[in-house]
Amino acid sequence: MIPAEAGRPSHEVFAGTGARTARTPHLAVVGATGAVGSVLLGLLSEHADIWGEIRLIASPRSAGRKLTVRGEEVEVVALTEDVFDGIDVAMFDVPDEISARWAPVAVAKGAVVVDNSGAFRMDPDVPLVVPEVNACAARVRPRGIIAVPNCTTLSMIVALGALHAEYGLRELVVSSYQAVSGAGQAGIETLRAQLSAVSGTELGTTPGDVRRAVGDTLGPFAAPVALNVVPWAGSLVPDDGWSSEELKIRNESRKILGLPDLRVSATCVRVPVLTGHSASVHARFEREVTVAGAHEILAAAPGVVLCDDPAEGEFPTPCDVVGTDPTWVGRVRRSLDDPRGLELFVCGDNLRKGAALNTVQVGELVVGENSSL
Repeated sequence: MIPAEAGRPSHEVFAGTGARTARTPHLAVVGATGAVGSVLLGLLSEHADIWGEIRLIASPRSAGRKLTVRGEEVEVVALTEDVFDGIDVAMFDVPDEISARWAPVAVAKGAVVVDNSGAFRMDPDVPLVVPEVNACAARVRPRGIIAVPNCTTLSMIVALGALHAEYGLRELVVSSYQAVSGAGQAGIETLRAQLSAVSGTELGTTPGDVRRAVGDTLGPFAAPVALNVVPWAGSLVPDDGWSSEELKIRNESRKILGLPDLRVSATCVRVPVLTGHSASVHARFEREVTVAGAHEILAAAPGVVLCDDPAEGEFPTPCDVVGTDPTWVGRVRRSLDDPRGLELFVCGDNLRKGAALNTVQVGELVVGENSSL
């Protein structure tokens, strides 16, 4: 084990498990070289320095690379059982199958796993945690794993959690407008290639002209995303026409809010935006709502920024919120035909709060519990 650097400031002592002695906790980042991993390392450098060693882990082909975290270069090591020796918290940002295989290995080595994949989100023995909404759920983790929700759910759930606490949420109808980075680096590269193909042209005026222009550069999408919107994200759920992304919004919202019977309907749409998911939300509550009341709640909610003055052109858009941490909320209106209904538009950076930030926050939450690990 590599000790914390001699010059690093001392922080709250970590009371580890078993025979470990009290010390500053050690962290592993699995998937450190990915798009979300790079954002995560930046956040670890920006946040309060509560960690001892930070061990960077990736596939064997990335081993030996050096990445900067906390102002220092750290060499990436390959994913093996031994890399979890002495680790107290392991943050995973890897495909589902990698998490499913390796998260239990890290737990067996004594780490608490914070997993950003979909492998464990619906496991009844794995809490699905958004610290601003259900931090207490992280305390009970029979499998030693805490799951992080999907980026689309995270783009709205902080705001909805605050409103639910006051009014009692009963129904959601959501249309998402999802950035291509939600499909990974391939999504980003696909949009850039398609934009190059259509730039400076008169395309978009006749049926199929954009599709012919982009040719084989559809990448992970079913249709061109440049000069277009694609009403599909995720994979097909057999027999019923819903996408996996749409069912994630339904199932994850229910679990996070503790509302197993919450009525949820979602349509997920991919749009030509690099980073930043948005959603148009219709929420129905137990009690009558007012715009003034909703404004007051949202303005005071942790992790939420209210930006709602359409007369002045003030409402959140992806190009304005990219690179920021909060959930941004605007276009707050009471439903015209239902005094218990509220309409709102939300935006969030899908690589920050939608993935890396929530993972870091959960890890910090775990360390803050200290002796309960």
